[in-house]
Formats: sequence, structure tokens, C-alpha cells
Amino acid sequence: MNNSIARRLWIHLRGAIALTAALVSIANIAHAAGATAVPGGVYAWPVPENSRNVRFNGHPVLIAGDTALVGIPIQQSLGNATLTFMQQGQELTHTFEIVDKRYTEQRITLKNQEMVTPNPQQLERIRAEGKRQRAIYAQVSKAIDLSAGFTMPLQGRTTSLFGHRRFFNDQPRSPHSGLDIAAPTGTPITAPAPGTVALVDDLYYNGKTVFLDHGQGLITMYCHLSEQSVTTGQVVEQNQQIGLVGATGRVTGPHLHWSVSLNGYRIDPLTFRSALADAVGLQP
Repeated sequence: MNNSIARRLWIHLRGAIALTAALVSIANIAHAAGATAVPGGVYAWPVPENSRNVRFNGHPVLIAGDTALVGIPIQQSLGNATLTFMQQGQELTHTFEIVDKRYTEQRITLKNQEMVTPNPQQLERIRAEGKRQRAIYAQVSKAIDLSAGFTMPLQGRTTSLFGHRRFFNDQPRSPHSGLDIAAPTGTPITAPAPGTVALVDDLYYNGKTVFLDHGQGLITMYCHLSEQSVTTGQVVEQNQQIGLVGATGRVTGPHLHWSVSLNGYRIDPLTFRSALADAVGLQP
């Protein structure tokens, strides 16, 4: 091989190496300071310019302003996690770290043993209800204006935080998937943001329940109501009444169980409120 050919090959190779290095650099913008999240929390990522189709575990994520808000499942393993996104026709990745969070433990005594260990007929009903609820959590509808953030659906006393390791009559159950707020029966519950009513039902564990779809895979649920004030398919505005506090389903007293699901995963409602406020530039 003469020197001229060798030199041209080296120039092409050097260019390819430089392009590969640039793509790797773009694709792994991660591990910057603060690029962390916790199981059950929200990872907020400033989306690079001209990027689209941001996904986590194959699910599209919510974009608020210029920020991707990514729901992290409470069962998520610690260590590296990856987002994928499209930029200029190429699929790139962004890596961030999942760090540990220790959730507290809660023990609850129920007089109705069938709310702890349902019979076979009740289990069949519970499975059917679970299937309907999972279908709602999987919905990804068009974006809704969330620039006003999330308000609290109820003012009251917090009786159970998200993520509690729960024991019913000393039997272990799944971690608490929402926030419990106690208030007198009949206290109004309001929508924290605009949305569409995805389901109004009376469920075995959750009692009288309302689901709201706020767009882009953001779903909220309101359980144990004494009355529901909306109907399936209805469009609601922020702070519009959707129901009244009650004690239906598996409860020890009147309260609201409020859950937030983001890209298919139940996350801490208070963490989401804060992350959304930051993303849309609201004051705390």
C-alpha cells in the first residue's frame, strides 16, 4: 500500500473515530451532578434540543416545559438506568443512577378478615378489577396543559405516606402505592389538574373510586369515596370537585387514598407535585 492510500485511509478512520466519540458523548450525557433518582420517585431530565420520543423501559414519558418527568417504579433495582430518545434521526441513550431510599413500615389491624384474605369469589373479582385498572395506567393520551402544576386534592391530616411497607393483621402486603389523607366523611375532593375521567367504579379494596387521565401517561386515582361527583368520559378542570371523602373499601376510617401513576408506575404524589412545579417554573 503506497503512502497516499494509507494517508487517505487514516483520515477516514480518524473521522469515524471522532464521530463515534461524539455520538457516545451525546448519548451518555448522564452521570452529571444530581443525575439520580430513587425507587418510587421522579427523575427530571432537561431534554436536549431537537430531541423527541423520550422513553423509559419502553414507555413514553411525560414532557413538561423542556423537562422529561420519569416515574421510577418502587421495585426498581439500584444502579444505572437508561432513557432512550431520538435526535436527528438517531436513537440515543441517557444514563442516570438509581440510589437507595428507605421507606418506613406500617402495621394495620382490620376487623374484616376478608379484606386481608379474600375468598375465591372475591379473588376473581379483584383480578378482574386489577386488569381494568392496569389498562387505565397503560393509557398514553395527548398532552394537557399542566402549567398550573398540581394542587392538593384534599386538605387534611396525612395518615400514611407513599412507600410504607405494609402489614395487614401482621401479614405483609405490597408497599403503599399512594398518599392517605384523613378528613371527615363528606369533605370535598378536587382535581389537582385538568383531565378526563377515565373510570368511576366501586372496587373491592378501593371502594368508590375515580380515575383521572391528565395526558402523556399521567393518571391519578382517588379511593374510598362516599360519593363520586363525576362520570366516565367527563372533562374536569383544576380544583373541580370529583367526589367526597368516605370510608368505602378496605379502610379503618374516612380518608382519601390518592395515587399518582407516571409512565405506568405508581410514584410518590408529593415528589411528583414538586417535580412538576420545578419543570413548569412555579414557586414552591
